[in-house]
Amino acid sequence: MKLFTKEIEKKAQAQYPLGSDLEKQMVVAKFFNPTGAGTWYLLNQDPNDLDYCWGLCHIFEWEIGSFSKSELENYKGKMGLGIERDLYFTEDNAKELWDKINKKIT
Repeated sequence: MKLFTKEIEKKAQAQYPLGSDLEKQMVVAKFFNPTGAGTWYLLNQDPNDLDYCWGLCHIFEWEIGSFSKSELENYKGKMGLGIERDLYFTEDNAKELWDKINKKIT
């Protein structure tokens, strides 16, 4: 499965100038590890460094920060399975999703 389609990258790169402003950004894709820990919600991507992605991430705890496109694409976990993209994920406002996540934690 292709994690980063041209459409996903186009949307993520368009939001790059918004930086860390969650209120103005949409989550454009969700990636997950099907055999272990790891969930990544993509908000933006540097158009000059396609490996630099930024969003909401969870492995041991929720955080907001950067992650590597190439690391997601090249990861092989249990049974040789890689990271997958949630094909049923629908775009959501980043601030609203972050608030939902934080309500579940507390």
